[in-house]
Amino acid sequence: MDGKMIIEEMKIELSDMHFYAYHGVLDQERKVGNHFTLQLTAWTQVEKSLETDLLEDTISYADIYETIAEEMAHPSQLLEHVVGRISRRLYAEYPRLLRLSLTLTKDNPPFPGDVTSASFTLLSRRDG
Repeated sequence: MDGKMIIEEMKIELSDMHFYAYHGVLDQERKVGNHFTLQLTAWTQVEKSLETDLLEDTISYADIYETIAEEMAHPSQLLEHVVGRISRRLYAEYPRLLRLSLTLTKDNPPFPGDVTSASFTLLSRRDG
């Protein structure tokens, strides 16, 4: 045994990102807004950063957050559309991303019953 490390996977996780945004099918939702929470897990290729300790060899968590915040600021009717926009932009801006898991949750959706939240999750991977 030579003690060589085998890397199985690398993940970046941003948990419980909170936003106040204007997403929803109803006009009132897009006027008044609501609280949203987003979870991100990104599988990456950042092996070099394990050795170099340099930001340019990984993906900046702060940059990922800023990208997400910019997309959350654009109203959409559907959670699915918001998550789709975020995913497409992350893949376009961060070529080291391999796979993503994004869950967007709307707090207290305007349903006639007692519902704490409504969520949409997208699991995706880079093509090619």
